[in-house]
Amino acid sequence: MHESREHLQTLTEIRSLMERSSKFLSLSGLSGVSAGVIALIGAIVVSARLQTGLFTALRHDYSDANYTHMNHQEVRQFLVTVALAVLVLALLSGSYFTVRKARRQGQTVWNTSSQRLVWAMLVPLATGGVFCLALLQYNLIWLAFPVTLIFYGLALLNGSKYTLRDVESLAYCEIGLGLLSLFWPGYNLLTWAVGFGVLHIVYGLAMYFKYERTTE
Repeated sequence: MHESREHLQTLTEIRSLMERSSKFLSLSGLSGVSAGVIALIGAIVVSARLQTGLFTALRHDYSDANYTHMNHQEVRQFLVTVALAVLVLALLSGSYFTVRKARRQGQTVWNTSSQRLVWAMLVPLATGGVFCLALLQYNLIWLAFPVTLIFYGLALLNGSKYTLRDVESLAYCEIGLGLLSLFWPGYNLLTWAVGFGVLHIVYGLAMYFKYERTTE
């Protein structure tokens, strides 16, 4: 009986080591929280610039009286600028918290598993980014909001096999919300704020208390 327990413990340790070598487990829940807060700030900035509320139904062609102070080109340039700012700030904050967690665990951030994770997510994200630029080019601005959610969800789903499996749940939520937004165009800014803001904060807090809080 004692030997069986030792064998079971040994197998568990081997399995844990194999998982750590093949998956990037240093993602910090605080990265998700910070990204969510930044996304919400970005949504509020867009709402203020377009002079409408997050909970107000928008004309999906972005040409009603609320936007007479901006033409399509100005709206397009403004949205791209805000999106890039949110992306850069979210990446910087996420990198900070992830690097901090990895150092506490005595691990390196840039290794084989993290490279696989980045590559798995990069292809869907890059494809979605180019697709969104095409939508903006043809003034299909309302479609860009759900498309970003859908492709981001696909990127998370593709990368979930190289990191914490909890990421898969977030991926399905992002994809589902993006698909819903396709048929709810008047509230696409709201669904975008929920997807990139609220869901990230909820996910990040759940991951923090599940994996990090007990170790600090």
